[in-house]
Amino acid sequence: MRPQIFRTSITEMLGIRHPLLCGGLGPGVSDGRYVAAAVNAGGMGFIVATGHDDPGAFEEELKICRELTGGKPFGVNLYISRFAGGAERVRAQLPLLDKYGVTCVETAGASPEPVIPALKEMGIKILHKVPAVRYVPTAVRAGADAVVIVGAECGGHPGIYQIGSIVQATRAPEIAGIPVIAAGGFATGRQLVAALSMGCEAMLMGSRMMVSSDLWVHDDYKKRVVAGDGTESKIVKQLLGDHHRVLDNDSARAVLALEEQKIIDFDAYRPHVNGTLTRTAYRSGDFSKGMIDYGPAVVFADGIKSTEAIFDEILDDAVKALGRVNLLRADEGALPVAAQ
Repeated sequence: MRPQIFRTSITEMLGIRHPLLCGGLGPGVSDGRYVAAAVNAGGMGFIVATGHDDPGAFEEELKICRELTGGKPFGVNLYISRFAGGAERVRAQLPLLDKYGVTCVETAGASPEPVIPALKEMGIKILHKVPAVRYVPTAVRAGADAVVIVGAECGGHPGIYQIGSIVQATRAPEIAGIPVIAAGGFATGRQLVAALSMGCEAMLMGSRMMVSSDLWVHDDYKKRVVAGDGTESKIVKQLLGDHHRVLDNDSARAVLALEEQKIIDFDAYRPHVNGTLTRTAYRSGDFSKGMIDYGPAVVFADGIKSTEAIFDEILDDAVKALGRVNLLRADEGALPVAAQ
């Protein structure tokens, strides 16, 4: 277990040792055991509230995480659908968060404004995820405690503007007025140091963590991630205005074929984007079908390892990066005049 190296507003806000966050990995993927592993390793994770086949499964995951963390803070991912009833479905889940002592949430999708008052009343911190800097002021006005800025490199939903993380993670802290967390392609200690130097308070990882041995996902899929060089993704559903970066597989190619035909009837896409396909792929290890979130940061996943081991490697890499920067400083450790 590594001692604390960085103290930021996010480590203080969330009560964690390291500014390392494991974002929700799709419906039902980030479960109680995986999140507990992230928390026990000194970071933060978020149990995904959606995608459970059994209505009682979400509560069971909360219970497991509460037991495994021994009272340490942990989070939940709340996806707020833009369709009718999205906020109401999330609001119905909030009593469980209170019951099991959830301390923070990662919100995504539509504005979290309808559920923020209830969350704040429970003392839960809100980290709202946005795919472009232009949405940051809206998150601030809604009452978010921190904002996660996602660049085009992210697996999953990078938004329609496709602006890279190096731009977004630099600009967002300049305008937010609340802590900013960098996401989208982040996976190494070098990138953590870069994110902190750009003004962010932590980094959030998704694709990089798919090889965690603490995840229930089939090892055959994890081996596919390890073998990846980051070029294996496609962005689908652009025609529908719902950009989705996924693994290039049969389902992705079928969706792209529909888009090439300019088909906008969602029913034509439904057989290929059904979430059941994705969950089946994760369980079976057959990843030929399903919308499987997949970002280029898989290139940094060099083996199936525990969450703690991955964190340790990132922190060691961060220390080396800091050492390299210090070596590049001018004589006697003084910065060049132009940089002061």
